[in-house]
Amino acid sequence: MQQIYLDHNATTPVDKEVLEAMLPLFRDAFGNPSSAHARGRAARVCLDQAREQVAALIGAHPVEITFTSGGTESDNLAITGTARALKNKGNHIITSRVEHPAVLNTCEELRKEGFDIGYVPVDSHGRIDCSALADLITDETTLITLQHGNSEVGTLQPIEKIGELARARGVLFHTDAVQTVSKIAVDTQILPVDLLSLSAHKMYGPKGVGALYIRRGTPPLSPLISGGGQEKKRRGGTENVPGIVGLGKAAEIAQSRLESDQSRVSELRNDLRRQIESRIPGARFYGHPEFCLPNTLYLGFDGVEGQTLMIHLDLSGIFVSTGTACSSGSILPSEVLGAMAVPESEMVQTIRISLGRGNQTEDMTRVSDALEKAVLEIRSKTGFSAGAVPK
Repeated sequence: MQQIYLDHNATTPVDKEVLEAMLPLFRDAFGNPSSAHARGRAARVCLDQAREQVAALIGAHPVEITFTSGGTESDNLAITGTARALKNKGNHIITSRVEHPAVLNTCEELRKEGFDIGYVPVDSHGRIDCSALADLITDETTLITLQHGNSEVGTLQPIEKIGELARARGVLFHTDAVQTVSKIAVDTQILPVDLLSLSAHKMYGPKGVGALYIRRGTPPLSPLISGGGQEKKRRGGTENVPGIVGLGKAAEIAQSRLESDQSRVSELRNDLRRQIESRIPGARFYGHPEFCLPNTLYLGFDGVEGQTLMIHLDLSGIFVSTGTACSSGSILPSEVLGAMAVPESEMVQTIRISLGRGNQTEDMTRVSDALEKAVLEIRSKTGFSAGAVPK
């Protein structure tokens, strides 16, 4: 049975070219990039090249790229590093309830340290209310941290407007762009952001490595990890050179095929949605209809529990995720859907489909076939009447 992977927002397979680029760093060029001998210098060259590749993908200068262990650490460094560094200026941070746990939990830890956390509301599509954001900013506000694209429903935030508002008020702006970098164009020469997080494993690179963009002129961050002064004293510890090289290669590939990838997966997603709408009654779709990730469908079916539907698809070799599973694996209502005022009765009925490079046109028909079969089977077992589907 041929398997179809539709969980690319969770992680992506490592590209073969990325793996090939990494292997020599394990076998031959294994030197410590801080060492002065030839092996160390060779590793440093690889590190510098990767920094240039990542910078090129987002329109940055190489000196603005700090390597981390992934998106979570990048978010933590941006938020906690800024908050602590600017504590004498103010203790107010603004975020939203639809952020990734790496942001929400970091802000909660800062709240325990005495920081004041403000939450800007979102509309029914999960999009930020910019007028409400403007009202939240005070003289004590030092940082706004709002995501670029939502990992669950796929909604894109008005980053340009948010950044312009932050600059006008003299507030630093961080965005978690883990879900957007490599999926849509992200250019820091255009986007008014001071700090931006990205992760390798969301863009066909290895797990355990990411980067934080820090615009030149941004006040120095308080480091989270002290050590030998690596990464311009922003993050101590010997660099993960093989992983960083993998991130660099993934960034290079993403830049070369960004437009074609975006166009292709968008067409696949739209085709799948049309098939679902025409074949399965009682389907509901979430997220913004226009400002959204090109690869993401977040949906639910009346009378069908999302976890049960995911298991049915899994048995058919089709891999999706539910919108209610938290990072620990327990089933809890989605905080994102809650912020969007979605009823809890609907929350448990949702699944997320996120497409990627490996998906093909013919996959969409097989997926819609499997969805239709599974939905009908689940509804028949629960006694749900198709005639009762609300219009």
